[in-house]
Amino acid sequence: MIQHFQYKKMYESDLPGWTFSFTYQGEQIRGIYHKNGQIEWSTPSPVKDPDKVEKQIHDLMLFHVYGD
Repeated sequence: MIQHFQYKKMYESDLPGWTFSFTYQGEQIRGIYHKNGQIEWSTPSPVKDPDKVEKQIHDLMLFHVYGD
């Protein structure tokens, strides 16, 4: 389960792109969420259940960024 999810715009202008971080199974994970939904990992991606984690990130980004 993803905990302590945080995101921030990469650019001050309205250009899309966000950095994010969260804790997953006790490890701090960071990455970049691109406007097309691609996830670029800044740390090693979660080894256990990577598809499940990516779906949760997509859902969180849709809620926080695109849901406003």
